Amino acid sequence: MPVYMLKDEVYDFPPVSQSTKEGLLAIGGDLSPERLLVAYSSGIFPWYSEGEPILWWSLDPRMVLRPEDIKVTKSLWKTIESNKYSCSFDADFEGVIRACATIPRTDDQLEEEEDQDEPSPWISEEMIAAYCDLNDLGIAHSVEVYQENELVGGLYGVSVGKVFCAESMFHTKTDASKVALYNLCQFLTRNGIELIDAQQETAHMRRMGAAPITRREFMKKLKKLVNGQETLVGNWGDGSAEMKRL
Repeated sequence: MPVYMLKDEVYDFPPVSQSTKEGLLAIGGDLSPERLLVAYSSGIFPWYSEGEPILWWSLDPRMVLRPEDIKVTKSLWKTIESNKYSCSFDADFEGVIRACATIPRTDDQLEEEEDQDEPSPWISEEMIAAYCDLNDLGIAHSVEVYQENELVGGLYGVSVGKVFCAESMFHTKTDASKVALYNLCQFLTRNGIELIDAQQETAHMRRMGAAPITRREFMKKLKKLVNGQETLVGNWGDGSAEMKRL
């Protein structure tokens, strides 16, 4: 099946059913806020390496997590209750996305030193600028985890309707990214956001309670949770966010 070539002045995407077996749907276009909103609202996300054209994906199966289904182990509870980490929202979005781009991650976010992998090469300067723009618009959000005023973990993603589209996470201290995900799930539950789109299946997200579903099932859920729904727009950390139609 041929891959659709996007036109700069047109933000619409082809149906996700036209994706390749690997999930590639379209090539080209830009990372403007308008196009990114259409993409996330349609079950599509950008993922490409620097120097490549922009690649747009819709995977089958899709990894999702209901916030209330997050799994918290005894050791993670111990970390949470110790209060050795503090958590904030939208306090340092750029710091979080740059850390996701540059800090070597362990395989599936494990803490063992021998499993360390390379940083995320797909988070280019172009991607950083685009998601910082979305954060300025109150649509992309970050969770920061600090230890003694040092940023040691976090995650970021995009909020549309009642769905949070998670993009990446990082940690430099044990359990810090898990604490970020736990606090995100608590926040989403309090604010009626019903689903986290984790995109790709990983062992780490399975351990945290996520499960793969077919793209067809995911698109049904997405349509229900996004179409006609308001989005919590604004800074999630200072109490100024409001429900708005995008």
